[in-house]
Amino acid sequence: MYNNFKSPWGPEEKKRWFLEQKIQRSYADEVVTKIQDLKSQHEIVNYGALSIDSARYPLFYIKTKNFNASKKTILITGGVHGYETSGVHGALRFMKEECQKYGQFNVLCFPCISPWAYETINRWNNLAIDPNRSFYPNSPSEESANFLGAFDAYKTNVLAHFDLHETTDTDNSIFRPAKASRDGVVDEYSEIPDGFYTVGDTGRPEREFQKAIIDSVRKVTHIAPPDEKGNIIGEPIDQEGVIFYDKRKLFLCGGVTDAKFVTTTEVYPDGPKASPEICIKAQVAAICGGLQMILRHSQA
Repeated sequence: MYNNFKSPWGPEEKKRWFLEQKIQRSYADEVVTKIQDLKSQHEIVNYGALSIDSARYPLFYIKTKNFNASKKTILITGGVHGYETSGVHGALRFMKEECQKYGQFNVLCFPCISPWAYETINRWNNLAIDPNRSFYPNSPSEESANFLGAFDAYKTNVLAHFDLHETTDTDNSIFRPAKASRDGVVDEYSEIPDGFYTVGDTGRPEREFQKAIIDSVRKVTHIAPPDEKGNIIGEPIDQEGVIFYDKRKLFLCGGVTDAKFVTTTEVYPDGPKASPEICIKAQVAAICGGLQMILRHSQA
């Protein structure tokens, strides 16, 4: 983009990149309004704001009323990458329409961790940092640090974590080239998967849990096939629509808990079979499928 892979970006290149970013949609109108509409159903907590514009970017999480320490907690995160739209709106849709069906659990939902990136349709934050490689103490990503501070009081009792994402065509056309330029490296190409898949954690794969999510989502949309090498985004498939990352090693959002059940959902929004509504429904189906599997096992 700016240096043809000769050296990583310095402050000037990052500032130039930031100045090129434009507001393309409204966090207040599209997200905050929907969060506030849930006040009659759930408790809404303001856990801070982004310093780039604290009035424009307040941060919220949603928790079920009568939060009970004797119950296990389900964590739902969306909008870690702000441009991955259905993660945000899938989290909100679940809290509005499905959450009440799972009263056996506390539910804690952070629907839009990166609101500046939501408005500018970005993977990175305003400092050209990827929040989803930054979930560690003293994080340079304000989005990740704010989440970790707010989540600290809840982290000991989490049973399952659903981190809602998308894999888009712009990953290859925009964000991977930008990352390669920012870091001064050549980034290896990976084909964008056409369909839904999950990323489990290598340390706690819970294959039946991942399969339950895939089986639930396939009722809404198609599952991503592997590429000709048998991979999805460069990783070998473990079963249909499932790959694994070491989430803690990579400082991913999916690595922030000790939950037994962890998944990152990946929806493909750019194909002819997709629509914004299908992608939102796929995210909701993923959460419901995973929770139903957990409940079946608890009753066995």
